[in-house]
Amino acid sequence: MSLTEEYQVYNLHQKNGFTCMLIGEMFELLQFIFVVSFTTFLVSCVDYDILFANKLVNHSQSEHVKVTLPDAFLPPGVCRARIQENGFLTSLLIIAGVFWIHRLIKFIYNFCCYWETHTFYKQALRIPMSDLPYYTWEEVQSRIVQIQKEHQICIHKKELSELDVSHRILRFKNYMVAMVNKNLLPLQHRLPFLGNTVFYTRGLKYNFQLIFFWGPGCLFQNEWSLKPEYKRAGARLELSEKLAQRILWIGLANLVLCPLVLVWQILYAFFSYTEVLRREPGSLGARCWSLYGRCYLRHFNELDHQLQARLSRAYKPASKYMNCFLSPLLAVAAKHLGFLAGSILAVLIALTVYDEDVLAVEHVLSTVTLLGIVVTICRSFIPDQHLVFCPEQLLRVILAHIHYMPDHWQRSAHRAETRGEFAQLFQYKAVFILEELLSPLLTPLVLIFYLRPKSLEIIDFFRNFTVEVVGVGDTCSFAQMDVRQHGNPTWMSAGKTEASVYQQAEDGKTELSLMHFAITNPRWHPPRECSAFLSHLRERVQKDSAAGNQKNSPSGLHHLQCSGLSFQSDSEPHSLMANVLPGISPGVFPSHTEVLASPHISAVTEVASALRSLSPQQSYYPVQNQSAVCSDFGSNVWEGTVNSATMSEYASTEMSLHALYMHELHQHHSRTAPGRHIWHRQESDESGESSQGDRLLNTTSNIPSSASCPSPAAYLQEERPPPLNMHRLSGSTDLGSVQRGAMARQPMGGWSEDVPPSRHPETVQEEGSEDELPPQVQKV
Repeated sequence: MSLTEEYQVYNLHQKNGFTCMLIGEMFELLQFIFVVSFTTFLVSCVDYDILFANKLVNHSQSEHVKVTLPDAFLPPGVCRARIQENGFLTSLLIIAGVFWIHRLIKFIYNFCCYWETHTFYKQALRIPMSDLPYYTWEEVQSRIVQIQKEHQICIHKKELSELDVSHRILRFKNYMVAMVNKNLLPLQHRLPFLGNTVFYTRGLKYNFQLIFFWGPGCLFQNEWSLKPEYKRAGARLELSEKLAQRILWIGLANLVLCPLVLVWQILYAFFSYTEVLRREPGSLGARCWSLYGRCYLRHFNELDHQLQARLSRAYKPASKYMNCFLSPLLAVAAKHLGFLAGSILAVLIALTVYDEDVLAVEHVLSTVTLLGIVVTICRSFIPDQHLVFCPEQLLRVILAHIHYMPDHWQRSAHRAETRGEFAQLFQYKAVFILEELLSPLLTPLVLIFYLRPKSLEIIDFFRNFTVEVVGVGDTCSFAQMDVRQHGNPTWMSAGKTEASVYQQAEDGKTELSLMHFAITNPRWHPPRECSAFLSHLRERVQKDSAAGNQKNSPSGLHHLQCSGLSFQSDSEPHSLMANVLPGISPGVFPSHTEVLASPHISAVTEVASALRSLSPQQSYYPVQNQSAVCSDFGSNVWEGTVNSATMSEYASTEMSLHALYMHELHQHHSRTAPGRHIWHRQESDESGESSQGDRLLNTTSNIPSSASCPSPAAYLQEERPPPLNMHRLSGSTDLGSVQRGAMARQPMGGWSEDVPPSRHPETVQEEGSEDELPPQVQKV
């Protein structure tokens, strides 16, 4: 099995089998032909004067004859002549034909690839295509891991772990998640009159992937390996100039193709949403998770269906939260405008019921349709009179599902600033459509004027945060979820991480991703550092739960469990979530002094108690060895007693409780050391900015520094070695099995020499002096 076959296996599973995937792609090809042909027909083959009754139809009979739809169609010869005379339309048709041929070739290639995957399912995994929709991905993944042990389908290593499979499926997506987490991509912009805005569309995402991963001249030489020259620090300036030039050419190509792409976007949006708008006028007032929100909220190594399930659970509370901020002034205006439009609409409907000939009057039907849309839109701005304003509790419910939230949102859910920032993650459907329509115009500007100046930081990022894993290839080092290399001290990694601020993942991404992966993959055996972190978390849960039980009477938890505020269903795991999410127990109110001294204690103890009582079969005894840590996390504690669907619900509930628990602990830590989050970071890393002493040292340095690659003087002040270069990992990235020696004090790269480490890194050579040297590899 090749390195890219896991992605095809996963994609075929998500598309419900070979037949469904084949038919779906065939209909996409036919849909493209229909849109182009139907648009050409409307432009060149319809006589709109006859259609709008501006001229009479030339019939042989003298009496009045009713006009039919074919009367407005031009003869084929006239239609063909009009198409040939229109040079612009002819050019568009030629380009559309070339593009369709490209898609046809891609379809044939995908057919051959997925036919091999279809054979792999039937012969190796022994899963027929008719039964594939009823298999969960976890069951398919377990069979892949077992087949590797028995038949050695991957020749590069003896065994495949769940983490290896995820790396091979999500290689490029993990890079994108890491770049968004480090605020490296230019997605946030400050505009006049609009303030801070986020612009991230499907067209912009396509161009990012084209530049970084698979386009001509990209950074990767194939689908699993970064080009060797990008692994050397000596060529960073030359490579950054090359990348900047490539971004410029791609931006100019987007600018040239802008009219064509814009026409296609308008036509596709018109054909897609017009019927929906007529049938459900309020659908554009609904909300959806933005592309930026999906990337910002995604864990490392989180598969598409896992992310979709998590965001779907958060949709209802997120909608309720956004509805809490309806403008009173806008509600009053919408109420009266809706009354006026509804009154006129009622009269027209009454007249139509009395005599249907009223519809024959010009523009009456159009007026009825327009008034119906106005009434529906006005109703969407009128708040529900039974809605209770509880933004803090709703935001807590949302946090339990999305797992990520900036620090300043806590206890500020009622503020308009928080609502505006959350709207960047959870936007109106109409805003999503508008951004997609504007994407052909704005994408070239973003590429040329915002992404191109970051070329040096991008080169440094891929060099510093790429590791080579045997049997997997080059992957993003953040996706290893190594707390020692990328942990954040404010997220329970204090004393377990050696990472500088530049090397740390923001917003607890490493810790929460590790927790999520351990819960969703209970058979995965994490490395030693990861096991130590999970063990420390379990011990902390036991400690806080015991402290809560000692401090509060048994009735305290009863008050929590009897709380009437619930946003979930009555199923067992969700009912437990509903008991915890309302917040502090109503029956155990602390004094004002206690709240000021430690307001997080009550919430921490409640979540810890809920984690401890998540399942009666789950034992929270102290772990005797690190190899058993992972077995206590995840849904395996219910194996043999419930089905896979219930196990998935329990795993989701457990992860939600852990997310709440870790955020509460992080809030307590942030009171003394405020954390950084993506709304306060203007560049990809402010830790690279030097102090006054660093600037004096930088004057003698021959190496230019970027925001993502600080000068050596910055590391002298931090007393840390330079960032990660290229690691070579063996096995399933079990960093805990490595005998580090001197490298134990080199958290992010460097040569594995048997010499005592110096206090400061050696002087970096001048630009171009390392071109003849091999890439810096940490040998394991």
